[in-house]
Amino acid sequence: MPGTNLTREEAQERARLLTVDAYEIDLDLSGAQEGGTYRSVTTVRFDSAEAGAETFIDLVAPAVHEVELNGKALDVAAVFRESRITLPHLAAGSNELRVVADCSYTNTGEGLHRFVDPVDQQAYLYTQFEVPDARRVFASFEQPDLKATFRFTVKAPSGWTVISNSPTPEPRDDVWSFEPTPRVSTYITALIAGPYHSVHSSYEKDGQSVPLGIYCRPSLAEYLDADAIFDVTRMGFDWFQEKFDYAYPFAKYDQLFVPEFNAGAMENAGAVTIRDQYVFRSKVTDAAYETRAETILHELAHMWFGDLVTMEWWNDLWLNESFATYTSVACLAYAEGSRWPHSWTTFANSEKTWAYRQDQLPSTHPIMADIRDLDDVLVNFDGITYAKGASVLKQLVAYVGQDEFFKGVQAYFKAHAFGNTQLSDLLGALEKTSGRDLRAWSTAWLETAGINILRPEIETDGDGRVTSFTVLQEAPALPAGAKGEPTLRPHRIAIGCYDLDEAGKLVRTDRIELDVDGERTTVPFPAGAARPAVILLNDDDLSYAKVRLDEESLRVVTEHLGDFTESLPRALCWSAAWDMTRDGELATRDYLSLVLSGVSKESDIGVVQSLHRQAKMALDLYAAPEWREAGLTQWTEATLAHLRAAEPGSDHQLAWARAFAATARNPQQLDLLQSLLDGTEAIEGLAVDTELRWAFVQRLAATGLLDEDEIAAEYERDRTAAGERHAASARAARPSEEAKAEAWASVVESDKLPNSLQEAVISGFVQTDQHELLAPYAERFFSAVKDVWGSRSHEMAQQIAVGLYPSLQVSQETLDATDAWLASAEPSAALRRLMSESRSGVERALKARAADAAAATA
Repeated sequence: MPGTNLTREEAQERARLLTVDAYEIDLDLSGAQEGGTYRSVTTVRFDSAEAGAETFIDLVAPAVHEVELNGKALDVAAVFRESRITLPHLAAGSNELRVVADCSYTNTGEGLHRFVDPVDQQAYLYTQFEVPDARRVFASFEQPDLKATFRFTVKAPSGWTVISNSPTPEPRDDVWSFEPTPRVSTYITALIAGPYHSVHSSYEKDGQSVPLGIYCRPSLAEYLDADAIFDVTRMGFDWFQEKFDYAYPFAKYDQLFVPEFNAGAMENAGAVTIRDQYVFRSKVTDAAYETRAETILHELAHMWFGDLVTMEWWNDLWLNESFATYTSVACLAYAEGSRWPHSWTTFANSEKTWAYRQDQLPSTHPIMADIRDLDDVLVNFDGITYAKGASVLKQLVAYVGQDEFFKGVQAYFKAHAFGNTQLSDLLGALEKTSGRDLRAWSTAWLETAGINILRPEIETDGDGRVTSFTVLQEAPALPAGAKGEPTLRPHRIAIGCYDLDEAGKLVRTDRIELDVDGERTTVPFPAGAARPAVILLNDDDLSYAKVRLDEESLRVVTEHLGDFTESLPRALCWSAAWDMTRDGELATRDYLSLVLSGVSKESDIGVVQSLHRQAKMALDLYAAPEWREAGLTQWTEATLAHLRAAEPGSDHQLAWARAFAATARNPQQLDLLQSLLDGTEAIEGLAVDTELRWAFVQRLAATGLLDEDEIAAEYERDRTAAGERHAASARAARPSEEAKAEAWASVVESDKLPNSLQEAVISGFVQTDQHELLAPYAERFFSAVKDVWGSRSHEMAQQIAVGLYPSLQVSQETLDATDAWLASAEPSAALRRLMSESRSGVERALKARAADAAAATA
């Protein structure tokens, strides 16, 4: 049941009228093992600024039984419409509302999600309320600036554990009565319930003691590396409390690994929920552990930035997410004892690549987006809100100084604890500590859209000595349909000068840090100094800009990209090459050659795995069709050669095994996959464990070598929730009309699949080698997508709208069909945005294919 859209103006008017004091929420979850609905009783005490005023409270529920305002029963049929209860004739000052309703468990990862573990057949519950889904569980004034205290009372099945934001009490007759929370927003309240397994510890320092808990389903308990998770958590407590100069603001800190979670994690105050794929059932590379650590620290940072101090409205969502992203990466990079001091390399390689991609879509928007309503924010959890925002915060830290930045943050937390703020509150605090006027900086960086390109212009004399050095800044036109104007911005950057040493390694010999502003900035290069082999703009990745190499630097980097002694400049060059490929400035065949020449020297496993994904994506989408198969053959042969050559048991060996499994194509390669799967052949050190088996099964199914019975047999080996997802994906991947029709019907023509299985089916359905088989579904997609959007919850509809868009049909016909649909379907603004973004991907692929074809004849 979709909820009514809340507009910014409605929220502002409600905030003007109301001050919310406290909620008391009683939930009867005793029937959760069977599912269906549950009784929800909400009592809210709030003040009204005006006598006789009218407002509304939000509730998504199949049945409302009682609405009582200030002791008077209201006519439910008259006041409850869709997802709002009208509250007429408020008293000036104190009011009390009581609402009794039946609410529904969901299988979409929104509201109160219910999952039954196939291993033990037990139900497991958790809430996910961001953005507007607390209203699916209790009546609430669903906006971030109406903070209140929350007291939860929950009746649960015997033997269950119930966790919430407050410390877990001892139950009495299976009733769990929690103490009230501090003043927090509705969207960060939480309930998690079920027969969860738990491990407990504490954070102890200087007399402070914070109880710590980690939870997961019993079927995952053998894989739970709780000590490693506690270690990262304690490192975060140490670093954040020092930098923020504000003690952790809640009574305990639980981290709950929950099933079928739509996002990476959620910052519920004191009760963080995390996708349980982070409990690793099989061997993973260190990049996966680093990603998990960053997620853990991201949510911990939110306890201060987002939970203690919360945005007033969703246009400042970026501040929550960008701050948490920046500080989590900084903690990994700088905290004592961190395993991942190279985390800025990972950030440059993954987060910023995401940001650059997002910023070149027709939906690009200022970091501080114009959020008109809930529909706007629901599609705004994007690469600009997270990654560009964090990149710009890193630039801000370089601009004002790290010490000054954190002093400002400390003042900000002290001034606004348990309150709501706007961007100006943070910038004001930073201006006081840094002495910088940040108004022009904010306008240029936060209130404009689009990306800048920095290029070096270098002149030398006959002896190879630099006579002039200028940084050129461009502001390319925004994509068609995007709002705003191109903007040149002030950049604080470092310029790295690199030369080859005697061992053939690229070593930084000089570093120049300066402010770049306007179209041309002169670099104070030492007079008469010899030109370095490589000049790298934005070295150390201080700013947010696309960077290009001059001709001489590009030549050296092309030959020696893997020879940088440090991982960050390598990552910056890899990122520039990938960006040039996406922009059609570097042919796919040349990008592939660059990857194949340099990847063997790349030590950073996260970068290696990104190169795997990008090379495969380039071949699938950006290669000229007449050369694509030759390129894929070259790539596949390389993945197998690297797999066989990798150090036995290493992360690189596992990464190459997965890359090979994703692309194996000829009979000999597929026979090898089958032999590795059935154990008749082995590669020294390669453990073909549960998850790697499924990777092989997926490819064998997609190439028609495994049928339904063989997939079912593999599922019998792994009758878990993960195994169920993998099996569903493998069935949908089979290259037959029947398999595709069955998959399509289960997702588009039925709404019975839970979120995780729907996602798995979509993933299996879309196979890059099945272009012709999937072609008829383009027309069916355009016929169905608007109805799907209107009838499903946001998460479920977005999976379909993005996942089933015919992005593999790279043709003018796909662009024309999208344009015709956009012109006639009258979609909502949110759906229009998603469709325009997908269309942009096809348009970019066409341009890149043309560039690749041109390179063949050059």
